[in-house]
Amino acid sequence: MEVSLIIIFWYGILHAFGPDHLTVIADFSIGKEKRKTLLITLLFAIGHGLTLFIFAKLLENIHLSEELLSYGDLISASVIMLIGIYMLFMVATNRIQLRKHLHNNQEHIHIWFGKSHQHTNSDATSSFTMGLLMGIGGVRGMLVTLGVINGGAVDFGMVGAFTLGVMVVFMLFGLLILYINKNFLANLTNVRRAFTLAGVTSLVVGTNILIG
Repeated sequence: MEVSLIIIFWYGILHAFGPDHLTVIADFSIGKEKRKTLLITLLFAIGHGLTLFIFAKLLENIHLSEELLSYGDLISASVIMLIGIYMLFMVATNRIQLRKHLHNNQEHIHIWFGKSHQHTNSDATSSFTMGLLMGIGGVRGMLVTLGVINGGAVDFGMVGAFTLGVMVVFMLFGLLILYINKNFLANLTNVRRAFTLAGVTSLVVGTNILIG
């Protein structure tokens, strides 16, 4: 069993490198400070694993057709494309704001959408929700793979090992985004370029899922 969990852990790592996952994390993490960036990536991974566990239990008792499960990819692609459109809309309408100020003689940069600057947990909540939705895409293939490794059964330990593997990659990618935020997004021009790139990438990745 220990060997199976190690294999599943590595499978989670490989699965996490999917461009759809990394695109969503980048979309939600651009311009965020350290704590929020890491929280976003953590909650996305937890939401992703939770969806897998729920579907594993559903498929133990309910037969869902391949056609029905294929709608998961449609949902994932639609979510990614809508995020991309939203980000490009924010850039085009000049609704991305940047403000610098000092805290204890250290410069802090805040980036937000809209006119008013508010501190909320909406990004973290949205990231968890996106993790749930993105977990639907390709869930059948993941469950089949996990079931083959363990002789057809999928339990909580397997899902935990898979989620841990996913989390490792997501957190490392979050640190990369954090480095970009700190070193390259110090002015509004670069921020607009970053959000434009993220928006276009989301559209490309979402479209590729739909036609793939």
